[in-house]
Amino acid sequence: MSDTQTMIENRPPSVATLFIDRVAATPDAEAYRYPVPAADSRGADEWKSLSWAQAAERVYAIGAGLISLGVQPEERIALAASTRVEWILVDLGVMCAGAATTTIYPSTNAEESAFILSDSESRVLIAEDAGQLAKARERRAELPNLAHVVVIDAEGAGPAEGDPEGWVLTLADLEARGAEHLAKNPAAITERVDAITPEQLATLIYTSGTTGRPKGVRLPHDNWSYMAKATVSTGLITEDDVQYLWLPLAHVFGKVLTSGQIEVGHVTAVDGRVDKIIENLPVVQPTYMAAVPRIFEKVYNGVAAKARAGGGAKYKIFQWAAEVAREYAKVSQDNFRRTGTASVPFALGAKHKVADALVFAKIREAFGGRLRACVSGSAALAPDIGFFFAGAGIHILEGYGLTETSAASFVNPGEAYRTGTVGKPLPGTEVRIADDGEIMLRGPGLMQGYQGLPEKTAEVLEADGWFHTGDIGELSVDGYLRITDRKKDLIKTSSGKYIAPAEVEGQFKAVCPFVSNILVHGADRNFCSALIALDEPTILAWAAENGMEGKSYADVVASSRTVELIDGYVKTLNEGLQRWQTIKKFRLLPRDLDIEHGEVTPSLKLKRPVVERAYKNLIEDMYAGSREA
Repeated sequence: MSDTQTMIENRPPSVATLFIDRVAATPDAEAYRYPVPAADSRGADEWKSLSWAQAAERVYAIGAGLISLGVQPEERIALAASTRVEWILVDLGVMCAGAATTTIYPSTNAEESAFILSDSESRVLIAEDAGQLAKARERRAELPNLAHVVVIDAEGAGPAEGDPEGWVLTLADLEARGAEHLAKNPAAITERVDAITPEQLATLIYTSGTTGRPKGVRLPHDNWSYMAKATVSTGLITEDDVQYLWLPLAHVFGKVLTSGQIEVGHVTAVDGRVDKIIENLPVVQPTYMAAVPRIFEKVYNGVAAKARAGGGAKYKIFQWAAEVAREYAKVSQDNFRRTGTASVPFALGAKHKVADALVFAKIREAFGGRLRACVSGSAALAPDIGFFFAGAGIHILEGYGLTETSAASFVNPGEAYRTGTVGKPLPGTEVRIADDGEIMLRGPGLMQGYQGLPEKTAEVLEADGWFHTGDIGELSVDGYLRITDRKKDLIKTSSGKYIAPAEVEGQFKAVCPFVSNILVHGADRNFCSALIALDEPTILAWAAENGMEGKSYADVVASSRTVELIDGYVKTLNEGLQRWQTIKKFRLLPRDLDIEHGEVTPSLKLKRPVVERAYKNLIEDMYAGSREA
């Protein structure tokens, strides 16, 4: 048996056990960094740190506080907060109490929040602020199981008339209760952690889904213990790393990143404010971070827009450098695959050196200057964007997994990564491709099932443990997986041709530096069309240079000049597509797609049915007068 197999098979029953072991091993080492916003909005945030021992003091107090409220093992504690250090401390406190965390995005409306609280039978809600408290209070009559709401930011979040006595507490109150409980029962936490079994429920994450009510995915403690050991066994993270964590922790991708960190003990800088990413990177200077493709697309578009704003010569240099980056990445990856050495011909290396000095070094500096790798997941990254960053020295390792598989089932293996694939399965995870191309998975990362939905569970989880992912993919001879599309998203035109819309959409994002979101439509139609939303800052900057300064986004996208601009990129896209894949018509949307309108999920995945319903009139307009065959 290999060392990796031994490590995975001898994993402890829970991450709570791993946390206790980590605190004992490196109590004084830095665990977390977090920002304290400056009093003056123009001032810089102050970053503070917690050692593992300091984090443990708070974690154990939170866990003991929950025990003092009568919380029992596996009872659900809901957590509605943005990504911040308290989210991690609370989640660990819940696990150390033997209870289970139900995650809720802070952007979730009151109705859906109430559904999740009710369906999960959550006993306690940890709410970020007065706004999250107000949602629970509005629906309190529907939530008989909700005994307490604990508020992290206490300002304006006190008890109100009609609240049951003791219904609202602050996080400081909870920690004080916990400290008092531990003073009387010093073994309260260790007794709960020692009693945790691998099958015991640890996390209940509700899928944001594209249709209908979200389903609660039941993930036991063993899933996270496996994830901690398996992700670390890949060698992608070490004790010397600094992770920048901004992804939503309510999402399974964000959650899995906390488990591996505890296993190796590196530093994690936590700040979920997406508008602070560019500002934070040079301060945090991470060695690795995870992101969703939309972030890399925005960075790429931003770099292109900045070059364009610098004048024709600068933009030509950028375009040349981008092609050099892509060629360099493709050649070096191909050579590594064949020979084990990422070598390139002398002439290409010389061009790359010049492009590095002119363009790439500045991009790396913007990422903090120490970035060893980025992990991308949640959706497909357009290969041309991946190759651009690879050539620029920002190595994006795509991975793959679902909420139902605890986020990480595949990841690209470090130096041997291949852009356009999601890498190889984690140790202990099995994969097979069904006759219809569907990816099937089996292993320790799989969910127990959907909360209260045995029929839905049986639809995707077979008796012998194989899970139907709903994704279509191809495996290379040496085990690299390429995702081609969601099974249910495949388009069949009226002429019987199958099209993977995500593939076409990804190619357009690599071609057009102005796009934010694109939806390709064509099911049962005689040609493909597209709804295109543009990136507001980028297109407004272009508009200002082209005689439309001061105009609104809606006015700019309605302009014939903007339509002509995007039409040029659509024609470029079509040149690289099969005839039946080409986009014959498109419409520019009057605003970008967003979470608030329910058009994208919190992890920025497109909700196709929602978008198609919302813009049905534009779709029908594109097909008006066409002869459907």
